[in-house]
Amino acid sequence: MELVWLEDFIALAENGSFIRAADARHVTQPAFSRRIRTLEGWMGVELFTRTPQGATLTEAGKLILPSVREEVARLYRIRSEAREIAGKAARVLQFAATHSLSFTFFPRWIRGAERGTPIEAVRLHSDSMASCEQMLGHGQVQFLLCHRHPEVPPLLPPDQYVSKKVGGDLLIPLASPAARIDSRQPSIPYLAYTEESGLGRIIDHHLQGKQDGLQLNPLFSSHLAAVLMSMALEGKGIAWLPKSLTEQEVMDGRLTRALDESWDIPLEIHLTRPATALNGFAEAFWDALADG
Repeated sequence: MELVWLEDFIALAENGSFIRAADARHVTQPAFSRRIRTLEGWMGVELFTRTPQGATLTEAGKLILPSVREEVARLYRIRSEAREIAGKAARVLQFAATHSLSFTFFPRWIRGAERGTPIEAVRLHSDSMASCEQMLGHGQVQFLLCHRHPEVPPLLPPDQYVSKKVGGDLLIPLASPAARIDSRQPSIPYLAYTEESGLGRIIDHHLQGKQDGLQLNPLFSSHLAAVLMSMALEGKGIAWLPKSLTEQEVMDGRLTRALDESWDIPLEIHLTRPATALNGFAEAFWDALADG
């Protein structure tokens, strides 16, 4: 048994596709498939049902998935604690944060959080929401900083993770004045988030049942809010962008509101961690952290 097999198993369960899972694991698809087969051979049962549409967990796979997630996270914590005890690792707080929060919210927030307890060192991993969730689930980071919406449940199992609200934000439909967006247009050029994006999940939920009077035509997609903002600045269409990311562009008049305030989406910013115990330094940081 190898740890990498368990991480592969989680990646395939989360992605539902050998190709996407192999990309997420930075390995070729044939090599990834062989490792999954090796794990199934070691288990003595098939863990996935293969179809042309992708891979789905068998009943055996569904049964063991929570335990595998917990075991992978536990092994990484054991390694971290062993290194700390041996003096080979500094007392580093490890965060995963989505790109838009990494650039804007995180620097200000971590300075404020440090007033509660001294922080010796911080390591920030910036990526898509899907990758950040994976890092937290695999125990590679202690905390996940991301946007949340009360009506859109997170993909992480709620019984295995806890979170604190540490801030707020707002998604605003913005466009360049040159784009001349009119909500009465029969087809509005739309700059969309991909399914990897947490903001994309929130916007898709918010727009359900509301598009009859708003005909959005997706012309471009990315999991990065900064990329969508760049396309909006070039007059390519409308994008729902975080207020925290676009304040300067709006102030300068380079981006303007494309739809009225009823289309705005209030957001919460949450810090999420495993429900199981972290090392002493991370626990002290969490305990000193004020909600809101």
